[in-house]
Amino acid sequence: MLRKIINWLLAIFLLTTVSMAEAQQKKLARIGFLSATSPSSLSARAEAFRQGLRELGYVEGQNIVIEWRFAQGKPDQVPRNAAELVRLKVDVIVTGGSTDTRAAKAATSTIPIVMAQESDPVGSGFVASLAQPGGNMTGLSTLSPELSGKQLELLKEVVPKLSRVAILGNSTEPGNAQSLRETQLAAGGFGVQLQYLEVQSPDDIETAFSAIKKERANAFIVLRNPVTGTHRKHIVDIAAKSRLPAIYANREWVDLGGLMFYGANIPDNWRRAATYVDKILKGAKPANLPVEQPTKFEFIINLKAAKHIGVTIPPNVLARADKVIR
Repeated sequence: MLRKIINWLLAIFLLTTVSMAEAQQKKLARIGFLSATSPSSLSARAEAFRQGLRELGYVEGQNIVIEWRFAQGKPDQVPRNAAELVRLKVDVIVTGGSTDTRAAKAATSTIPIVMAQESDPVGSGFVASLAQPGGNMTGLSTLSPELSGKQLELLKEVVPKLSRVAILGNSTEPGNAQSLRETQLAAGGFGVQLQYLEVQSPDDIETAFSAIKKERANAFIVLRNPVTGTHRKHIVDIAAKSRLPAIYANREWVDLGGLMFYGANIPDNWRRAATYVDKILKGAKPANLPVEQPTKFEFIINLKAAKHIGVTIPPNVLARADKVIR
């Protein structure tokens, strides 16, 4: 009789343990993270996303699993990574830029997609409108096109004799065309000529700087692009060697030695992207979640870089900076 009782208790214990394990497994939400760049170039933003999740009670390995997929600056790898996330049946896909968003959109029309930093979600055809996205996509806009004119204005203030500015862009990157148009409008008012240079591969970087030198551009602007983002340190080093002022696509460039950045606070966007993930995991539909615009902007100046390239930042410009690297 004692043996029967022991066996019965053991069976109950094993069933309870299995049931608890299965219940815990069911609670693990699976988040797909899609990026065209590398882990190192996205580390600050990825950590901001994690922070946002922690603030909402999500911890990797406890109640969520994050499937990280990085294309290492190879745009043709992004669609394959997106398809893999779909095969894994993740609950939601978070995208790190236009290339990622486009690949995710092509890969699925059912899995919710959260855009962490999309420059022109309506113009790129990702959502019907900011207020009513429709479909399976929502997230955050960076307003990058609208800020392009301001970037040129800041360059003009730092380099008063500015007459020719090179723009490093990528025509396959959604949002770049709008950014270029906004910059062209501003250039007319400032009497500045623009030199557009296509960068679709790492090899194009050296070619672009040879063209900058040949046409004697006074400065350059970098538009958002997974290729330049992955190789930002190389570009910053060339700019320093060439003594060229520049304003860059995000704050990480300035941390690496770039001269200036003005735009949306991208890590804050990523932190806020976690709130979309939370709402979707709790049953909200992306179609009903309005696309939000940035609430924080920042202007960062690297005085070390300025000194190295021989540029003096005017006091009135320096006073407007949110952060100065000395």
